[in-house]
Amino acid sequence: MKAAIVSAAGERPVYGDFPEPQAEGDHVVVSVKAAAISQLAKSRAAGTHYSADSHYPFITGIDGTGTLSNGEPVYFLAFKAPWGSMAERTLVPAAAVVPLPATLDPVLAAAIANPGMSSWAALTRRAQLQQGETVLINGATGTSGGLAVRIAKHLGAGKIIATGRNRDVLDQLRAQGVDITLTLDELPGALPALMKEGIDVVLDYLWGQSALDIMQAAVAGGEKAVRFVQIGSLSGQEISLHSKLLRSSGLTLMGSGLGSVSDAELIACISEMLNAAAESDFSIAFQMRPLSDVAQAWQEDDSRSRTVFTL
Repeated sequence: MKAAIVSAAGERPVYGDFPEPQAEGDHVVVSVKAAAISQLAKSRAAGTHYSADSHYPFITGIDGTGTLSNGEPVYFLAFKAPWGSMAERTLVPAAAVVPLPATLDPVLAAAIANPGMSSWAALTRRAQLQQGETVLINGATGTSGGLAVRIAKHLGAGKIIATGRNRDVLDQLRAQGVDITLTLDELPGALPALMKEGIDVVLDYLWGQSALDIMQAAVAGGEKAVRFVQIGSLSGQEISLHSKLLRSSGLTLMGSGLGSVSDAELIACISEMLNAAAESDFSIAFQMRPLSDVAQAWQEDDSRSRTVFTL
């Protein structure tokens, strides 16, 4: 069968032949319909993510949509090497498969699953968002952050504050119902007043200086506890965080990613999010490419539009 294959650490995937998977034990074969490039898929393929496997060669891709042998449409997670999602067929644990809503386009489902899961898990499992609470999304102009805006509204956020670098995208988010938009340059000056009004949950896709600014303002803003959920690090992997920020305040700092919730809870989050997507508009910009274009598409992929391989 054809697949996107990584042969060594640091190499980009190439389109080639790979042995057919065989159903065994509690694993099932999925005939793949669509699989998307994500930052997680990229970093696992490069061997730089903490969850990456060091066995080569393997099929890249962490999730996708397809059908079981009985024709049932499903979404699946494919984390166990060598069976990634970017192949004509793959082998996945039966527990990592969820039914796909009949009204949800499988290509759109593949596009939104990973970015949607990040904010769904962060809001429902980590921050435990309550109806009417205020959510600040730091880095809302990217694909994941923009989708987080709609998911937060769906889950009952009372007020949404969005930050980012791109003013034009922020204006679009304002038109979509975001209450307050701020560029990263405007953020430090606005934070004291925002914290005084009250921010309950922060979803952080950036880390770096803006994340530190938010945490420092939360500590200086009074007694109200702020649940800060770290999801992505587009502005850098490290910050200098003084211990008193956590000792002297109600600030709660937590992460949301692989390992922060159990595998069973992760699957449950994705199932809940996909069922919600069948009823609400969780659409995002994406482009379809044949899997045979993987080498070129992998290099061209950026955060403005998801690349979804179709088979």
